[in-house]
Amino acid sequence: MTDWKQATEWLEWRAIEDIECITPDQAGVARGKMMPSKKFISNTSLALPSAVFMTTISGEYPEDGHGFVYPEDDGDLKLVPDLATLSVVPWESDPTAQVICDLARQDGSVVEYSPRNVLKRVMAKYAEMGMKPIVAPEIEFYLVHKNPDPDYPLTPPVGRSGRPIGGGQGYSIAGVNEFDELIDDIYHFSEAQGLEIDTLIHEEGAGQLEINLRHGDPIELADQVFMFKRTIREAALKHDIYATFMAKPIQDQPGSAMHIHQSLVDIKTGQNVFTNADGSESETFRHFIGGLQKHIPNALVMLAPYVNSYRRLTQSASAPVNTRWGYDNRTAAFRVPVSDHQARRVENRIPSSDANPYLALAGSLACGLSGILEKIEPDAPSSKSVNEDLIELPRGLLEAVALFEQDKLLHDILGTSFITTFAAIKRMEFETFMRVISPWEREYLLLNV
Repeated sequence: MTDWKQATEWLEWRAIEDIECITPDQAGVARGKMMPSKKFISNTSLALPSAVFMTTISGEYPEDGHGFVYPEDDGDLKLVPDLATLSVVPWESDPTAQVICDLARQDGSVVEYSPRNVLKRVMAKYAEMGMKPIVAPEIEFYLVHKNPDPDYPLTPPVGRSGRPIGGGQGYSIAGVNEFDELIDDIYHFSEAQGLEIDTLIHEEGAGQLEINLRHGDPIELADQVFMFKRTIREAALKHDIYATFMAKPIQDQPGSAMHIHQSLVDIKTGQNVFTNADGSESETFRHFIGGLQKHIPNALVMLAPYVNSYRRLTQSASAPVNTRWGYDNRTAAFRVPVSDHQARRVENRIPSSDANPYLALAGSLACGLSGILEKIEPDAPSSKSVNEDLIELPRGLLEAVALFEQDKLLHDILGTSFITTFAAIKRMEFETFMRVISPWEREYLLLNV
């Protein structure tokens, strides 16, 4: 839909009764309001408190400091529907639709720290240089038994065979078939919403699946990941299990990633600017990789946003802890897949599936843009295994936050308002985590120290 007339006709033709007006918060959680469709099309003003977009994942509020100041008035922010995202909510029993909204202040100005606006800001920086990013995310997730008591570890679900799912099922069709009915629901729900799945596979973990999306515009793809997470969770609940996007939900099982394939096209010609006219690698291609190598450690908190995220980033595992790059090298952080010249792209293998898709895309693209602006040359490509070498990424959340705040170029590209807000939230989440005494501490410290 491009205007309210089309939206009204679309809603009436489908006899939609209710509308979910949603927007992603800093964690990528859908926040918003539900209303009757007749009220939605009557130009009703929608607003949410600004505090909603400054809370931690556990609902607490960060403290002032390091450039962040909590707004004392907690004023309203306007929800501005993006009618192009209007779609049905296929799992609801009553005819229901949903629409993704942007955030604006009461005077119409942009809310800089809103995740969708952060990504739009990065896209605008590329547009100023005559370029447009093209991305394709790959999202891994686990299916697990329902776990109402968080003190108990997660366990794999039982498939149609009647047995608990085991690990080591990478690319197994039989592993996928264990969940045929659930996957059918994912496909049906996705088709009803206009979400395009490219492929679906079983990954290495027990009950771990991966969905690959078609390449396209970063805003549209972030919207799709945002909607896919809701869709997959709802489909799993229909079958009385959970779907989780935690980076490391099960001990001794592989973590879940959100790999991001990235390329750049010339806005005027549509040609891939990673490739010269003769088919060779362009200077822009090299500088993009150089920017990823230099700046990704500073933007890691956008790609690995929780304490749990760093449990996935370990040596000798499938998740890279380096800043190396290579041709078709899955142990490197930045892989250049085999492709023809016009499909030349760089896969960022660092982000975890718990990341907010808008911020993961914004962070990765901002680092590539930094390399182009600074004309950073990458090092030599790696052709051997490089994930057993020295760790080149922050090992924990607080270290990542500190590097994030210090990168002046990221401040310019992403906006200081966003960086100070996001950093304050992450500090508070770390403090909340530190209040919890873990089973490891009780096992090894209780009677030994």
